[in-house]
Amino acid sequence: MPNPRRAPRLAAGRARALGEPTRGTTAPNRLRRVDRWLLDAAGPLLRGSADPLVVDLGFGASPVTTVELHRRLRTACPRVRVVGLELDPQRVAAATDAARPPGLTFARGGFELPPAPTRPAVVRALNVLRQYPEPAVAGAWATMTARLAPGGLLVEGTCDEIGRRACWFCLPAPGPAPGWLPAGRVTARPTLTLSAHLPSLGRPSELAERLPKALIEHNVPGHDVHRLLGALDRAWERAAPRAVFSPRQRWIAAVAELRAQGWPVRADARRWRLGELTVDWPPRAPR
Repeated sequence: MPNPRRAPRLAAGRARALGEPTRGTTAPNRLRRVDRWLLDAAGPLLRGSADPLVVDLGFGASPVTTVELHRRLRTACPRVRVVGLELDPQRVAAATDAARPPGLTFARGGFELPPAPTRPAVVRALNVLRQYPEPAVAGAWATMTARLAPGGLLVEGTCDEIGRRACWFCLPAPGPAPGWLPAGRVTARPTLTLSAHLPSLGRPSELAERLPKALIEHNVPGHDVHRLLGALDRAWERAAPRAVFSPRQRWIAAVAELRAQGWPVRADARRWRLGELTVDWPPRAPR
C-alpha cells in the first residue's frame, strides 16, 4: 500500500485543479454500500465537528450519488455540508442548475479540495483513482489527507456499476485525532473494507476485480491482499453448511473464522451481516 506521508505532490500550476476528469459513469444508489458504512464510521466525527464538511470528489456526469450522500448523512448530522467536486466545468454547471437543499453545493476542483482554511471532515473519492496509473495513487492520497480536518478521513475505492460489489480504503488524517472522538474507532488507523451483495456472490475472491487501484495489481501470491482473499475463500467454503440458513449467515461465519485465525477484523456481526469485512491495513496477518 503506498505511503501517503512520503509521496510527492501531484504536479500542477497554482491555478489549476489537480487531477483528470473522471469518465463520468454513475447511477442512482451505486454508492449505497460505502455511504452506509460512512454513517457508522463517521457519524461521531460529523456530530462533534464545528463545521461538518464532507467532500464528494469526482461525482461524474450526474450528481445523483452526491445528492444521495447528502441525504443519508443528514440522518446522522443535520448540520452536515456536502460539496461535490468535479474538474469538468460543464458537469459542475449542470449540477448547480437544479434546485438543491441547504447544505449541498457543487464546485470545480480536484485533489487539492476546497481552499484553506476550509478543511473537510470526510472526503469520499469513489471510482476516481481507478483510471490513474498506480504510481499516482500515493501522491493523490498525500494531497487529500493533508487537507483533512484533525481526525478526518479519506474514503477511496472502487465499486461495480450497480453497487453490488465495492472495496475501499479508509485513511485517517495525519496527526492526533481530537480527544472527544471514541477510542478504538474504525478510522483510527488505515483500514480496507470489502462489501458485497451476498445472494449474488459465488465466492469472496470475486471482489478482486473491484479492489482499489493501490491493490488490484498486487493480488498475486506473496502479497497481503492475495492472502486475505484466499483465507476468506477457504473460510467461505468451510461455512457452506450455513448457507441453508442464508448467505448472510454463511458470510458471518466466514468472517468470524478469519478473526479467530488472527486477522485484524473490525466490527462485529452487526456490520458483517451487511456483507462487510473491514480489516486493519496493512494487516498483521497469519502466515
